[in-house]
Parts: sequence; structure tokens; C-alpha cells
Amino acid sequence: MKHSNVVFGLVFCVYSFLALAASDDTSITMDTVVLGALDKVTARVNTLKGPVGLPVKFGTLEIVAQTCVTTPPEEPPESAAFVNIFQVQEDKERQQIFGGWMFASSPALSALDHPVYDVWVLGCEDRIRSKSD
Repeated sequence: MKHSNVVFGLVFCVYSFLALAASDDTSITMDTVVLGALDKVTARVNTLKGPVGLPVKFGTLEIVAQTCVTTPPEEPPESAAFVNIFQVQEDKERQQIFGGWMFASSPALSALDHPVYDVWVLGCEDRIRSKSD
């Protein structure tokens, strides 16, 4: 049963990625990623916003979104971000603990596996467009 769930998850991930890549002509690249973050020790949930390409800190994590794309309003809603997450500890070199695509519609599909923190993509925003609205 577990094996079939893993296979289904991988097939769905590949399908989602291919669908996103195929719709690349219509996808909209945004400059800000919106993340959900849970500290499992304190049970606090936070919403983090950060510019694409720059680190966002959460606890001992450093999160860098390399790209954030969303679908246009006339298509089914989907946001995805390619994210690198690093563990940063004093007197130690930062260690990459996650690297890959995260999809807002399927947060458990490609999740960060960390004993203290959960991080997931909520969406993408464009700072320039949101300031003019």
C-alpha cells in the first residue's frame, strides 16, 4: 500500500511539473513568494513573504525561492516555486536540507522533512502590481 502511494505521488509530481512546464507560455512569473511556516515546538504558524532570489529566515532555516510562477486568472489556480532551504547553525557551515519544486495546491507532495519546522508554498505575488492596485 505504501509503495503504491509513493508511486502515485511521484507520478502526480511529474505530471504537475510537466503540466506547469507545458503551460509555460501562459504561466506568470512573479517576484515574491508567499510561504506558510510551522514551528512544531511552539505550534506557531507564520506567513512569510520574500523576494525571489533573496533569503527569508525562519528559526534556524534560510529559505531562498529561485522562481515563483502562477497561472493566469482564466486557468485553474496553481502557484509553484522552486525553493532551496538551508539549515543554519552557529559555528557550522549552512547545510542544504531541501531543494525542489513546491506546489501550493499540493503542499504534501513535495514537503520539507524537518523535525522542528514545516514550510509550504501558499502562492506568488508581484510587488509592483500589488502596489499599483
